[in-house]
Parts: sequence; C-alpha cells; structure tokens
Amino acid sequence: MANTQRGEVDAVIGGERKTLCLTLGALAELEARLQAGDLVGLAERFSDGRVSARDLTAILGAGLRGGGNAITDDDLARLSIEGGLKGAAEIAARLLKATFGEAA
Repeated sequence: MANTQRGEVDAVIGGERKTLCLTLGALAELEARLQAGDLVGLAERFSDGRVSARDLTAILGAGLRGGGNAITDDDLARLSIEGGLKGAAEIAARLLKATFGEAA
C-alpha cells in the first residue's frame, strides 16, 4: 500500500499492483535521462501537461525503481498498464503531483 506522505502512489502495471516513488535517486535518474538540468527544470518540463511516450516511460520507470521494483524502461514499455495510455498518463500525473505538489 502506498504511503502518500512519502510521495508514493500505487498502480496496476503488468497485471500487478506496484508502488511508485520518485526518491532523490529516482529524480536524479530522471533529470539525467531527460536532460532537465535540475529539479526546477524537471518540474517546468511537465508543468504544461505535455509529455511524450518516452517521457511517460522514463517517469514511470524511475518511479517504479524508486518504489523498490527492479525493472528496466525497456521491460516496462512491454507491459500493460491499467487504463492504457490514458492510465499511464494519469499515473505519471499522480506521481509528479505526489512529488512536486499541486503545481505539477
């Protein structure tokens, strides 16, 4: 069960309930992967709500690893996500909101 006080969210990915969390390490990974420069750059990148499929994979992958799940982005890309593309976007939005607050 996700602990929202720690920025965790739950999602059904690959038919299993998983916990995602953008820990400090996961955020550092995401900054590097998306070449955001810093946390402000990362938050600004997603502030307008426009994300690519590659962004979604990076966000969810980092969140899964931050939540203790051993998975690569390539493996994640092959899994079904509850709600499909819309579900993936909603999970990413919940995760960013849990991490950065309402502005995300």
